[in-house]
Amino acid sequence: MRFGIFYEHQLPKPWNPGDEARMFHDALEQVVLADRLGYDYAWEVEHHFLEEYSHSSAPEVFLSACAALTKNIRVGHGIRQVIPNYNHPARTAEGLATLDIISRGRLDFGIGEGATRLELGGFGIPAREKRAMAIEAAEQIANMMVMDPYPGFEGKSFSFPCRNVIPKPMQSPHPPMWMACTNRDTIKVAASLGVGALAFSFVNPEEARAWADIYYGIIKSEACVPIGHAVNANIAMVSNFSVHHDRDEAIRRGQEGFEFFSYAVNALVAHDAVPGRSTLFEDFQKSRAASDDEIIAARKAAKFNANGIGTPDDIRQHIAAFQAAGVDQVIFLQQAGRNRHAHICESLELFAAEVMPTFKAEVAEREARKQMELAPYLAAAMARKTWMKPLEDHEIPVVPSSRPKAQINEAAG
Repeated sequence: MRFGIFYEHQLPKPWNPGDEARMFHDALEQVVLADRLGYDYAWEVEHHFLEEYSHSSAPEVFLSACAALTKNIRVGHGIRQVIPNYNHPARTAEGLATLDIISRGRLDFGIGEGATRLELGGFGIPAREKRAMAIEAAEQIANMMVMDPYPGFEGKSFSFPCRNVIPKPMQSPHPPMWMACTNRDTIKVAASLGVGALAFSFVNPEEARAWADIYYGIIKSEACVPIGHAVNANIAMVSNFSVHHDRDEAIRRGQEGFEFFSYAVNALVAHDAVPGRSTLFEDFQKSRAASDDEIIAARKAAKFNANGIGTPDDIRQHIAAFQAAGVDQVIFLQQAGRNRHAHICESLELFAAEVMPTFKAEVAEREARKQMELAPYLAAAMARKTWMKPLEDHEIPVVPSSRPKAQINEAAG
């Protein structure tokens, strides 16, 4: 089992001077700590205009800082908005390759499309076309990172001439590709494209098993036709996270933030928004179904306490259930709502000290067994891929100088 941490850069109102800067720098400190403690991934989302919920509009900047400050932890776009209206595919390819070099080959590339009218409308993206636009762009981004030169493309959502997109990434053929998934339908899409599934929905182990069965069933079938130059067969599940030896204290420290995250995801899609006048956290507090004390009482009455918010034993059972379901990575949502920096760091340290070692000890054997089992299926999937035809030297178009030939001849004479 691999372990990741996940950032939306949430900042509920009211905002005080310096809060936004403090939130970013606290997050950097948490990533540095996670690297030292042996966590495997630091994932950062990309969103735009989503006040309170996500101030992560430039993940390439944050992840570059993470890469510069760390040694081993992988840095992941979880996700990068790949539709050309957000980020031109050539610019995305350039940024990914540069970050892969800066991180010395520690980058993962998750693709996404956005879901809210605030984002889609802000960039003029038709909601019904966003999935097709994202997949078209993602496939070409992979081609741009690999091909020398990139032959050019005439598509539905963007066109681009022949150019050699540089630099090229450190990882070969390119950083592992993932896709944001929120339900069984998107799990199917990710598997059919041969990319990892970043399951950003909170599901129980039974549903996680269903998702993993669907995902790996498609990976092993003829329905898997990769968009990248390699298959990344992995499924990662997001989990709430707050760990303390006292379960009641873990709930007090983390429950509200976890609930705010879940509330905001739905509210941003379903509710109208007034730019610059968000009341997201205020509305959430009014809507809370139960207080921390009521949740604590309910947990005490329950016979089964496996949960991402609780004691080391609670979370150990929680992770073991996901592992048994076929999940490859658990991504912890530790920075949510008003969760405090000191409490986040304490949770990261306690989990690393008392829970992580058991699962880490099994990683090499588990992944080797999985690689051996999947090898023939991945080879078959790559054989089904439709490859972009590279250009022969004589086919590469000459890009004319910006100066008229008459001026060039005059200067030469």
